[in-house]
Amino acid sequence: RSRVRLRAYASVVSTQTIVITGGAGRIGGYLRSRMRRPDRVLRLADIVPVIDPGAGEEVMTGDLTDRDVVRRAVTGADAVVHLAGIPSESPWPEAVRVNVDGTQAVLDAAVAAGVDRVVLASSNHAAGFWERPADGSALPDTVEPRPDTYYGWTKGAIESLGRLYHDRFGLTVVNLRIGACCDRPTGTLNAQMWLSPDDVARLVEASIDPGVTGFHTVWGMSANAGRWWSTEGGRAIGFLPQDDSSRFENEPDPEGPVRVGGVFCTTPLGHPIR
Repeated sequence: RSRVRLRAYASVVSTQTIVITGGAGRIGGYLRSRMRRPDRVLRLADIVPVIDPGAGEEVMTGDLTDRDVVRRAVTGADAVVHLAGIPSESPWPEAVRVNVDGTQAVLDAAVAAGVDRVVLASSNHAAGFWERPADGSALPDTVEPRPDTYYGWTKGAIESLGRLYHDRFGLTVVNLRIGACCDRPTGTLNAQMWLSPDDVARLVEASIDPGVTGFHTVWGMSANAGRWWSTEGGRAIGFLPQDDSSRFENEPDPEGPVRVGGVFCTTPLGHPIR
């Protein structure tokens, strides 16, 4: 009887709990269907209800700028994948409140709860004003932020917050400068920076692997034939993308300088992009 109890206990303690904030969103949906495992609990936290939670999923509904909600969400977690936020351009007060204050609340709660790793969903728009290198070299993962919008500025800010919490508290932080994460890209630039649903799951799995420690900033893109962002950061954490946007036909973008942020570089600040 004691051996049976020991086996049951080992099964319980080996279960991994991964918090996904923004679990009701598009990328959260991609991860839910691809990261399920018998030995894993996905704790999905969002301000809107998660639809049709399945086996191995826990749901928490609440505003992630509410620190009590965040504290309860991360308690007992092995890792936090922080996707929640306003995903495009918005007025300054809302962008800062949700994206920056919300991220700081998540990092604070993770440290208090003893969670040792947090994955932060940054964006290519944190570095939107960088141009494609004229010499044909790859744009490094670690170029300093050059935001193209208030939205991009908030993403650069959360990268910096991640650095602070790594240096202060030893938290492992992986910033993901996510490109065009969708089922299929439209236009040349999006095809170059496309991140497929399968590859975003591979990227997150690599980021939460216990063997990855320290602080990293990584371009989030698939193995696209036309990519011009560096793959060095991804390789450093063991991310091996397998999809390629060249299988899709896309209309060419207009002629002109190619910037990481595309049309975000010219959109009016604070105005949602339709």
